[in-house]
Amino acid sequence: MKTELTFNDTTGLIAAWSAELSLKRDELIKLDQAVGDGDLGITMQKAFHAAQQIQPEQEKGIAHYLIQCGFAMARAAPSTMGTLMATGFMRGGKALAPELITLSAADLAAFFSAFTQGIAERGKAQPGDKTVLDVLLPASDALARETAAGAPLGRAAEAAQAAALAGLEATRTMFPRHGKAAAFADSSAGKEDPGGTVALIIFSVFSRYVNK
Repeated sequence: MKTELTFNDTTGLIAAWSAELSLKRDELIKLDQAVGDGDLGITMQKAFHAAQQIQPEQEKGIAHYLIQCGFAMARAAPSTMGTLMATGFMRGGKALAPELITLSAADLAAFFSAFTQGIAERGKAQPGDKTVLDVLLPASDALARETAAGAPLGRAAEAAQAAALAGLEATRTMFPRHGKAAAFADSSAGKEDPGGTVALIIFSVFSRYVNK
């Protein structure tokens, strides 16, 4: 179990996200086809693969690296969800002290809080609109709450994953009121939000990674 993430751990986490989203590409395509244009799986695969391909510059710190991941995502996947993920990484990276070469549990909570806030502001969605935000908000809040209470990183990450899962399940009863999904509102009834599924993957991989 990890108590913090080093620079190499951070690049490893990006690689783990890339691998899992590549593995889940077809599943995400199928979910998105039911309520949208079906490009979500391809978009996420492209975005995280681009981030993984960045040449790390350890001397510039983790914050710089994460911001560069965001820029790479924006270039590789300039669609709605790609842009949101890119914004999240840029905002999350900017929330960290530039000199950091390791990330504590508190640093990671700050990253995910800023990540979520950046996506909320860029996407202009509200909680309950049946978007990725309905999974990111409870998960990032749980991570921040557990970390503030002194929980070790592994336990805080598990709490975030559990909150993400509950958030995704709750999207089944929501009615989409934002973006392309609103045009497919009838088709989305009773289904989980595809973007929320991406958010669950992000927190599930994060929890697994820090607890191994």
